[in-house]
Amino acid sequence: VFTGVYGSFNGIMGVLKEELFDLGREDPREISRLKCSPGAALGSCRHKLKGLETNRADYERILAVFRAHDIRFFFYAGGNDSMDTADRLAGLAADMKYDLIVLGVPKTVDNDLAFTDHCPGYGSVAKYTAVSAMEAGRDTESLYTHDTTTVQEVMGRNAGWIAAAAGLARRTPEDAPHLIYMPEVPFSVEKFVADVKACLAEFKRCFIIAGEGIRDADGNYIADAGGA
Repeated sequence: VFTGVYGSFNGIMGVLKEELFDLGREDPREISRLKCSPGAALGSCRHKLKGLETNRADYERILAVFRAHDIRFFFYAGGNDSMDTADRLAGLAADMKYDLIVLGVPKTVDNDLAFTDHCPGYGSVAKYTAVSAMEAGRDTESLYTHDTTTVQEVMGRNAGWIAAAAGLARRTPEDAPHLIYMPEVPFSVEKFVADVKACLAEFKRCFIIAGEGIRDADGNYIADAGGA
């Protein structure tokens, strides 16, 4: 029997601090407005819970808060780290004989959660990335006196979904982005230089999208290579 729904202020931090909202006491008209409101009305956080081996106290604290409010269902929205937390919490609840159902709700712009197609959050960042590439690309078209090379780094961790979305901006071969580099394809400096030279020779400008997680053939992150 459901007796109420609580919302946690600023994600998992709100649970740890026992800062919970009884959503059943809110004005239904205010709740209805959330359907058309961007962002997270309850807030969010970037607090990553470490593993049970080193951080068991936090997980036990969460279960203590749930016990105090007789919370038996926990919906946790987020990406890979949040899903890890949900899995650990479910396991600990079972070990401690606390009847709790934990559901991980996929929500990450990286779109890199297993067994999902398009995570909530990815669609908006895909559109934003494509529009940003289109707008910045148009700016480079006005620089007639110099051959320009522009690199726009995008998020995505070890997945290239966001980088690939930039290609939605391209209508003709002259349009940006001219080159897209994704983590799934090993990055070669030699090929990169050759690609840029060929692009400059053809279009007099080169607009590049690079995923933050691109790596070389040995698996080393390009971002860690340093250099000028």
